[in-house]
Amino acid sequence: MIALVRWLRGLIEPALVAGLLLATGGCVTGPHIDPPPTTASEEQVYREIYPTYAEICAVTQLGKKPGFGAELSSGIGGHAVLYLNGVCRKQDVDYPVLVMCEENKHPSDGVGLSVNEHYKGAEWVATEGREFFFNGGLQPGEPVTKDAYRRTQAEAQAKGIFTGVTFHERFYDDMAPGFTPATYQYEISVATDYAITFGRNRYCARVPVDRAQMQTIIAYLNDQNAPYRNGEPFDWNLFEHNCAHLNHNALAAADIWDAWPTDRFILISLFDFPVPKNEFVNLMRRTNDLPIDDLAALYDDAAARRLLLEYGRLPTQPGALMDLGTIPRQNEVYDPNSEIIFYDEPLTGSYQGHFRAILTEPRYFRLRDNLAYFAGLYDKIKANRRPVETYLADRTPDEQASFRKFYSAYFDYIDRESAEVGRTLATLKS
Repeated sequence: MIALVRWLRGLIEPALVAGLLLATGGCVTGPHIDPPPTTASEEQVYREIYPTYAEICAVTQLGKKPGFGAELSSGIGGHAVLYLNGVCRKQDVDYPVLVMCEENKHPSDGVGLSVNEHYKGAEWVATEGREFFFNGGLQPGEPVTKDAYRRTQAEAQAKGIFTGVTFHERFYDDMAPGFTPATYQYEISVATDYAITFGRNRYCARVPVDRAQMQTIIAYLNDQNAPYRNGEPFDWNLFEHNCAHLNHNALAAADIWDAWPTDRFILISLFDFPVPKNEFVNLMRRTNDLPIDDLAALYDDAAARRLLLEYGRLPTQPGALMDLGTIPRQNEVYDPNSEIIFYDEPLTGSYQGHFRAILTEPRYFRLRDNLAYFAGLYDKIKANRRPVETYLADRTPDEQASFRKFYSAYFDYIDRESAEVGRTLATLKS
């Protein structure tokens, strides 16, 4: 059976990849349509309001200039990474393990996670420090020079990002002279597992979560790495178990959305797998555009119902914003012209349309506009409130009891969030 699955994968995967490229080739984007960047002061304000948040990022293809270190490139499907603010690496173990940061630490503390085909002894690794994970310690406007590249790589080694993590032996086959296996791990991981924007543009979707949700996410991620820490080899696969699966399912553990199954039968996985740029759009829409004013539809959304009843929250919520980062144009190491594709609908091209809207409507990327939008939405919901009995006619007695509980929790949430948004907007205007 294993041999049959491998034969099917070898037969079908190349044809499907070619088909995807043909279907999506018109949906490539570069950084030139980005909205204005988030300022440092906006970033500080955001972290003070939302000290714990998750951020799923679609990052573009990698193209390293030849003649310097390992020669690397990647496909235009790009890569996906995850950042968790308020989370730290456990310091007394020689392996990537996550814990909540101490509450008295600075709210900018966090870790960035990456899943990579290189890894044998882990599914993910974690890099501490948001700025280092995304920008490799570069200041705004600073070029990527060869000296900066070497300095960042040395800092990554000092951080011990790959401590306790083995790579598949095949990735050492082209190891350049002057490297050891340990140092080569860091060489082939720049701009993929840390210092992301050295060589990749990023499109990130932020989701505020509370500490209870974040602890659930941490437990899920630690459990995912446990088998590989204990000796089982991790085998990355584009269709069955890729970088976007982990990010999606980490948020599913906190009921932001439903889980995406991994390691399914190949003929199912080939036509149903997460794509980084699609996931960026999916999360932005899930956290901004779910029709939360449609109470009956919201109840029928199992993940939204669980989230409300277990955590007192909804997937669509204030503070779910886009955040972008771009490759420095002055770049001695990487090609700054980097793209990424959607796996889009062949006829409607719906993802491209949603993507354009996200990059042009300020409520998706400016906190004040986002909060004002939700303030208006909550006012509308409160004004149009109907008695619970109007929702019960077509439901069984058990469903009626469950819906009454949901209804009560829903309007408690709306009242609470409406008041909180009002207070936050008043603070931002002062």
